[in-house]
Amino acid sequence: MRFASPFYLLFFAPALLLFFLFIKGRISKEAALRFSSLKIVKNAGAKRPPFQRIVPAVLRFLCFTCLILTLARPQTGTGEDKTTEHALDIVIALDLSGSMAALDFYPDDRVTVAKEEAKRFIEGRAHDRIGLVVFASQAMSVCPITFDHQAILALLDKVHLGMVEDGTAIGMGIGTAINRLKESEAKSKVVVLLTDGINNAGEISPLTAAGLAQKFGVKVYTVGVGKEGESLLPINDPQFGKRLVKIQDEIDEKTLTEIARETHGRYFRAQTANALRDIFHEIDRLEKTEITVERFTHYDEDYFWFLWPALFLLLAEIVWTNFIWVKIP
Repeated sequence: MRFASPFYLLFFAPALLLFFLFIKGRISKEAALRFSSLKIVKNAGAKRPPFQRIVPAVLRFLCFTCLILTLARPQTGTGEDKTTEHALDIVIALDLSGSMAALDFYPDDRVTVAKEEAKRFIEGRAHDRIGLVVFASQAMSVCPITFDHQAILALLDKVHLGMVEDGTAIGMGIGTAINRLKESEAKSKVVVLLTDGINNAGEISPLTAAGLAQKFGVKVYTVGVGKEGESLLPINDPQFGKRLVKIQDEIDEKTLTEIARETHGRYFRAQTANALRDIFHEIDRLEKTEITVERFTHYDEDYFWFLWPALFLLLAEIVWTNFIWVKIP
């Protein structure tokens, strides 16, 4: 609650002063007729009626108080929040080449851990539009950028090794992600690329794709997934069945670093599941969604809560003075 014209409240001071002066005068006022003794009246049980004398003054003071509050215009406000969200558009580009089955994060393979951490990242970006691209020898858009995070999480669950012919087309993965973002009007456009290999397929080289990303204002965060050195990769051997073979780390860190540098992103290396989680946390920290909240307040006039009592108090004073406590001349 507030008063739109609070300066009228200053009238309370003189009103209160006049009220006390009036009360003091009414109580101490001498009688118009003097008697030698009022002993007989007192013995009869008569009492001085100071309260009845000041009733008109009290009613008048309360009426004046209500009128002051009416003039001060009391108002009650109802608030409304207007939220402006400067959301980001993000595309996750996930490598589905055969080497992503390596058991670096035992008992899970690289792609399983990458998917789980990508899910956590998506769940934490409630205000952003997110899309999904997968790539191996070719790139495929699995989900356009959308606010429907449940849909993209369901599609991410269905992503698996072998759904795209084997190979590593990093340039095509970035290019397909850019194609999803180039028409975006978001404040920030981001690609998070997860791969464990060297570009060996596709019609677009990684650095050419980085140039396109820079042209369209897309920032690329590149993540190398996998341990340094040798890793175990499960394969199906026609002669011996499923067995584990050793493969050598082949992440092209130089190219991934150059892609990130050219697009004003960053390159990260994830050699453990916890490291990959920390990387997603860092990207989440670097790419914050800006939310501006403006508060609007609508005020309603509530002066009638005091105006009506003022009228009733004035009427009460008139009735008391002229019909109840009548003075005899």
